[in-house]
This record gives sequence, C-alpha cells and structure tokens, in this order.
Amino acid sequence: MTNPWLALESGADAAERTGELRRAHERFLSAGVIDGPIDGPVRSVVADSWRRSARAVDPDALAPLELSDAELEEYRRAHPLAQVLPLFRDLLGGIADDGRHLLAVCDAAGRLLWVEGHRGARARAERMNFVAGARWDESHAGTNAPGVAITVDHPVQIFAAEHFAVPVQPWTCAAAPIHDPHTGHLLGAVDVTGGDNLASPYSLALVQAAARAAEAHLATLPAPDLAPAVTLTALGRDDAVLGEGPRRIRLGPRHSEIVVLLACHPEGLGSDQLSMELYGDRALNPVTLRAELSRLRHRLGPLLDSRPYRLRVPVRADFQELAEHLAAADADAALRAYRGPLLPGSDAPGVVWQRRLLDDGVRDLLVARRDPALLERWTRAPWGRDDIVAWQALLAALPAGSPARARAARRVRYLDAEYGLPSL
Repeated sequence: MTNPWLALESGADAAERTGELRRAHERFLSAGVIDGPIDGPVRSVVADSWRRSARAVDPDALAPLELSDAELEEYRRAHPLAQVLPLFRDLLGGIADDGRHLLAVCDAAGRLLWVEGHRGARARAERMNFVAGARWDESHAGTNAPGVAITVDHPVQIFAAEHFAVPVQPWTCAAAPIHDPHTGHLLGAVDVTGGDNLASPYSLALVQAAARAAEAHLATLPAPDLAPAVTLTALGRDDAVLGEGPRRIRLGPRHSEIVVLLACHPEGLGSDQLSMELYGDRALNPVTLRAELSRLRHRLGPLLDSRPYRLRVPVRADFQELAEHLAAADADAALRAYRGPLLPGSDAPGVVWQRRLLDDGVRDLLVARRDPALLERWTRAPWGRDDIVAWQALLAALPAGSPARARAARRVRYLDAEYGLPSL
C-alpha cells in the first residue's frame, strides 16, 4: 500500500477485503489481548485505533447522543465551522446527494454538528446514531473516519469492517481534520460517509481538499477572539466543572486535581512531574496515574494531550482570574472572585501549594487595604470565620465607636484562646 491512509489498493476486490477484515476483527475481539499483534490485512492506523477503542467501547454499542434540539442549535451556531458550512455544501453536498452518501462535520471532540445528504442514507445512518449531536470520537464510537482523523490529526479513510463497532461496518467513510489558521488549534473534521464505492482515492482527496479550502476561507476572516471557549470552575468546590460551549463536564475529585494542575502548567507536565504534583513522595505504581489519565481522556477526548500531559486549548479558570486581581492589587475584585478555597478537600501537594498562595494573597491584600467593609465580608464567610489575622486587622480598622468593634474584639479573644496565643 503506497498510501497507508487509503483503505484499498487500486484494483483490490472490495468483497474479498471485507471478508478478510471481518475475520481479523473477530479474531481481535475474541483474543482478549489489547496490545498483542493483529493478524490479517489490517493497516497500522486501524490496528492502533482498534486497540484504543477496545479500552473504552462496546463493539455492539451505538454512539451516544450528547447535544439535541436547542442546545445543539446554540452550540453549532457559535462554532467556527458554521462559517464554512456553505463551502462544504458547495464542494461535497452534490456528491453526497447524488451518490447516496452523507456529508458530516464534527467538532474537535467528535460531536457531529451537521449530517446532510441523501434521504435514504440519512434514514439508515440514524439507526446507528450517525446524527447531529452524537459523539463519534474513538472513545465513544470506536474506529471511524471522523474519530480517527481528529485523534491522529490526519486525513484518513475507514472501510467496512475496519470500523470497530459492528453496527457501523456496512459503511465506508473518509474524513480530514480542519484547523483554525490563526491559532493552529483543531476545530473538527469534515467527512463523507456511504457505501463501498467510497473506498477509493477520490473520496479521501475530496475531503482533504475541502478541509484545505475551509482553512483558506477561515484565514480570510478576522482573527477570532482569543478568549478561550473552555472554562474551569474550581474555587470552593471539590468537583471542578469544565465548561465547553453549552456543555458542562463535572469532574470527580482526582480528575479535578489533574485538570487544575494542567491549567496551572499550560506548557504541560511529564508523567513524573504530574505524579509529584498529585502524590508527592508517596510510592506509587505508575499504572495508577496512567489509569486515571486514561479515564480522564475518555471524558475529555481531544482536549487532553500527552507527551507532555497538557490541555490542548486555553482554559479560563476562576482561580486564574482571582490571581490576576491579586497581581493588580484590586481587593474589591479579588473578594468578588473568591468563592472559596481551591479544591478545599484536596491534599495533592501541587493543589495545596496553589490554594495557599491564593488564600494568603487574598488575606494579605485585605489586611493591607484596611477596609472594614471588605474585612467584615471575609470574616463572615466560612473560610474567614477562624482567620485570626483577618479578625485582628478588622478590629484595628474599626473606629472606636463602631458597634461591630465589640464583636470583633470578642472573636479575637476567642481565637487567641483557641490557638493558645497571648491576649493583647
């Protein structure tokens, strides 16, 4: 095979190849060995995808539907690829409709944003959940052209039983990734899906040309607002929340720690560095961290990169916004932004260090400001109730005749006794 991204060599018998692939697929599933060799005519790009898919996907399952109705409309209306959808329709729409194929566009997470084309093909595709709003990345739908294209960042063709999920094996598809020409970030992929006759060089060339045309068109448009589309909320809560457009991904405690640490290190962390930030000097089997990262990648898809581990797109975190207010010595804005300690239940050394920096920064700024109103707001909050330094600063800042002064003095005496400090 001169081009490893093509499914069939010129002149190959499609029916014979389908049978060979189906037998290889059955042997792979029955062997129960993910990392062992795969016999038969299986391209390396497909074999690698099968191994990744086997860790996460039931081969008989359908892709999940993640966005629907108003949520889907809102998300795709705001997506950059909406600006090149008319171009895709011009270049590929007629081919899809006339050839009883489908034109599909997905985002960087593998969510199908648009699925258009021949009516009969759309009806058959609906039975395998190949519909707008469904998640077709490898970790949710197994080996397929859009999923592989966004995973390996390369145009690819997937033929018949090369698909990992059995319900998808009657289909053939070709897809090419699309990048933001201003930032280089992956935006998604364009795909043509149909029958065996798509397993030829022309379909891969067509989607690749369409992707390049889309990138060229996007390059003529004004550079997008570089404010990140992904947000991270982690102050005052142990289960951080990632926001991506209209979607909200609630993370468990360990995954929250990992994402917070990666947000603090946009340049990325090696496995040893990340292990130290998470577990410190505790002896730990490296498999533990790899398993956690594998589960996290299953949830985040292409947002999580490796070698080093990092977040592929800029993330706007609430604790980073707080740090900016602290750097600007803006006490009012810092207090408004502070919604509690960073992942308060975490004992991960890297998180504990970041938490202390933020907490000490807010306290020091408020004490230096000597504003009774701000200090009172801090000491009334759960995290400031036992803050002896803040209470002492409040007592010193209150005028002699203030009714609040007596309460502050009582609290200072109580905390002095609690901490075993000498009374002033």
